[in-house]
Amino acid sequence: MNGIATPGLVAIFLAGAVVTWIAGVFLSKTTDALDDRLHLGEALGGMILLSVAGSLPELAITVTAAASGHLGLAAGNLVGGIAVQTMVLVVCDAVADRDTPLSYLVGSLVPVLEGVLVVAVCSAMLLGALLPASTAIGSVSPASIAIVVIWFLGIWILNRVRKSPQWEVHMSGSRPGRPHRRVPHPKAGRPYSSKSTAYVGLVFFVGSVVTLAAGVLLAQSGNALADRAGINGVIFGATFLALATALPEISTGVAAVRLGDNQLAMGDIFGGNAFQLCFFLVADLVAGKPLLPALGVQNAWLASLGILLTLVYVASIVIRPRKCLVRLGLDSIAVVVVYVIGIVGLASLPR
Repeated sequence: MNGIATPGLVAIFLAGAVVTWIAGVFLSKTTDALDDRLHLGEALGGMILLSVAGSLPELAITVTAAASGHLGLAAGNLVGGIAVQTMVLVVCDAVADRDTPLSYLVGSLVPVLEGVLVVAVCSAMLLGALLPASTAIGSVSPASIAIVVIWFLGIWILNRVRKSPQWEVHMSGSRPGRPHRRVPHPKAGRPYSSKSTAYVGLVFFVGSVVTLAAGVLLAQSGNALADRAGINGVIFGATFLALATALPEISTGVAAVRLGDNQLAMGDIFGGNAFQLCFFLVADLVAGKPLLPALGVQNAWLASLGILLTLVYVASIVIRPRKCLVRLGLDSIAVVVVYVIGIVGLASLPR
């Protein structure tokens, strides 16, 4: 990429972002169709497959950046992606209802548990950053393994709660929508209902390959642009690159709230945020050394910012603020303010 002029790099980066968006929409629809036909969500393995499908851009960027030695870009995209993808809920809030916040409409405590899982894996990551590199198991940080274990346990608990909840919640005025996409929507048709399962599987495979290829282009062109602009790889990965990979979440989140699936929209964001930190284990294996001991203050700041933004929405689901300003709930306005302050603070930190 070093031999390409800057306008060409910008064009490649934008093209990669657009391809990621389009392919992400196809992946979302095909995973919904496969989940419905093969009953994937009934088993833990199916939930893992669906999580991987939604995080392919992050996986491609992580592997590419770690393999080329750009560890700051890899870590910044994973950690910064949590804050950026949580900001997708601001867009969903603006679309969901003019007068009622999204957190008021959710009407379920399942997204609260999913938000708690985000906090748990972020905490494990921050603890792992304090461990010396000498604690590595081969080329892998024990904290990277712990993140994966915590995520597995969290998903197992969530699966149990969905199947047999031990509590009953009544939130007047809520409109949670479907508890799962396997439940038929009263208005929207099933995706690919007229196509065979083999066809859907082929579209899923092609979408996965295209998404991975676009992620490689984003990582390589993004790193070159960051170098030429003199931007820290962590900051670039946490902002522009994370925004590019969050485009599919924006599309699917907006589509969900327009269908009235408010609980699913918020749960999908929290679920994706928790899962993508599992890629630290992949990055360790690819880089041949643990990333977490070299996380640095900037990534630690980003992780804390992601936790804070998540907790604002988790608390709002329970508190249920009713007031809206300019189509946004007070919680979303608070999230925007906190995010802006967080990014300004990030830029002032030492590298």
